[in-house]
Amino acid sequence: MRAKHNAVLIFSTLGAIFIAEMAAGQQAVDRIIAAENTRIQQAQASQDQIDEIITETRSLGEEFRAVMKEVDGLLVYNTLLDRQIADQNQELANLRESIDQVQVVERQILPLLTRMIDGLESFVSLDVPFLLDERTTRVENLNALLGRADVTAAEKFRVVMEAWQIENDYARTIFTYTDELEIDGVTREVDVLQIGRVALLYQTPDGNLSGAWNQSNRVWESVGNEYRNPIRLGIRLARNQVAPDLLLLPIAPPEEG
Repeated sequence: MRAKHNAVLIFSTLGAIFIAEMAAGQQAVDRIIAAENTRIQQAQASQDQIDEIITETRSLGEEFRAVMKEVDGLLVYNTLLDRQIADQNQELANLRESIDQVQVVERQILPLLTRMIDGLESFVSLDVPFLLDERTTRVENLNALLGRADVTAAEKFRVVMEAWQIENDYARTIFTYTDELEIDGVTREVDVLQIGRVALLYQTPDGNLSGAWNQSNRVWESVGNEYRNPIRLGIRLARNQVAPDLLLLPIAPPEEG
């Protein structure tokens, strides 16, 4: 009986020890699980930090690439600006040189224009005296223009060249106009017929008097009645009143050189 009681006691003790050991083991397992969970959480937190760092690194990399691309674009743009600035500086240098040359040209062109106007004045005075008032007034206006400070040298040159061109064109024109001439001591109104610089003729409106300019003697001379109708026809031709036709007119022979 005692032996049985002892056996039960031993068994109970062993059960208590086993239970105690089981409880201790469960606690250890719980601690291990808790530690593992903590480690997992820490690992997850570390992974989240790593992911954030990777994401931030990628963002910074993309931003860096974008900045470098912009820098490359700015470098190209700056290179182009440098070229443009160099070209503009060269253009400014050329303009300064041109301005200096213009000042030299202006100092040279005014004496040239003076000689051209003097030459034109002499030419008009020695030429066949058609439209004499108009041509003389043009020369006077050129002399007045040359002294004006508000007109550029280029404009003065243009006007002088235009006047010479007008004189040159007279050689290819057939023109008629009304003028007053002194004939046999009497001032008469006449129709003047200008055929280039080849012939300068006149005829009174009634057709009774006709004449031609003698460039050699520089006088008006009367012509015969045989030229009456041709001169009248030439006047009508210059006024576009008749069709072009062959005219028999008194023309002086060319001067021998």
